[in-house]
Order: sequence, then structure tokens, then C-alpha cells
Amino acid sequence: MSDNERNSTSNDSDADGVDTAVEKDAGASTAETGATTSDAGSSAGIGESGDTAAADASSVPEGPTAVKATMSSRKAHLTVSRVEPWSVMKFSFVVSLVCFIILFVAVAVIYATLSVLGVFDELTAMITALLEGDGGEDELGLNPAAWFSPGRVLGYTGVVGALNIVLLTALSTVGAMLYNLVADLVGGVDITLSEAE
Repeated sequence: MSDNERNSTSNDSDADGVDTAVEKDAGASTAETGATTSDAGSSAGIGESGDTAAADASSVPEGPTAVKATMSSRKAHLTVSRVEPWSVMKFSFVVSLVCFIILFVAVAVIYATLSVLGVFDELTAMITALLEGDGGEDELGLNPAAWFSPGRVLGYTGVVGALNIVLLTALSTVGAMLYNLVADLVGGVDITLSEAE
């Protein structure tokens, strides 16, 4: 065998080896691509039977349902260990002021309604008749008509409302201070909070 034949044979075998190596590399990369695709398909539910994929999809809860189930089960156990007296005083003052306004308006409306119906006139006449003596004069010197005058009724209502404002505000503030003292001794009030659905 000549040197030229030997060189051509060795070149052919080298070329065959390179082709084989290239084919092996391409096959390995194809296998890796297939493995990646099969992994992605299995994670996404591809490649499984239709029944299994449907069962998995139905077993996974959707967003609002999962949130609703989580929210309905959340509870918090808290203890009211201190109440700020200043905030209690402001809150009770505003509440008692609103109650005073409601009381004043209600008394004014009721008084106007009864006055239109003539109830106060009848009461005045009845009291005057009871207080009169045999001589037809008021022996005690009382004036029943002044008892039911609008100024007197609404004035008494304003006095009672102002006293209620002062008393409710003071009692609420003192109550907050007493609560703080008792909470320091025996602990505060335990409450349980749960999230609404």
C-alpha cells in the first residue's frame, strides 16, 4: 500500500470520526432538549392523561376561594391593657354633645306638637281649677300658665343637657383611669377579633 493510499485512508477515518462525534454531540443536545421539554410538560400537566390533568386542575383552589377560606379562619386574641383617658374624654364629650342636641331637638318637637294639640292649655285650666278655693281665686298665688311656657321648658332642657355633658364626660374619664388601674393589677379585657368574609 502506497503512502498516498495510507493518507487517504487515514483522512477518511478521521472524517468519519469527526462526523460520528458531531452526531453524538447533536444527539446529546437533542436528548437534553427533550428532557427539558418533558420536565416542563410534566410540570405544566402536559404528557399526562386528560383525567389526571383535569383532576389536578380541579383540586387547586382558585384565587378568591382560597383567600375567602383563609380570611374566614383568621382570628386574633388581643388584650386591652390600657385605655388613654384623654381620648376617652374627647370621645365621651362629643358623644354627650350629640346626645344633648338630639334631646333638645326632640323636646322642642314634642313641645310644639303638644302645644298645637292644646294639651298645655288643658293642663293649665285643670291645675288652675284644682288650686282655686271656694272664692274663685288662687289661694296659693301660683301661676300654672308659666309652668308650661316655651322658655321655661326649653331652658330646663338646656340645663339638664349641659349637666349631662359634664357628668358623662367626667364619669367616662374617671372610668378610663379606673380601668387602667385595674388592668395593671389583674390584666385587661381579652377580646377575640376575626376577619370578616
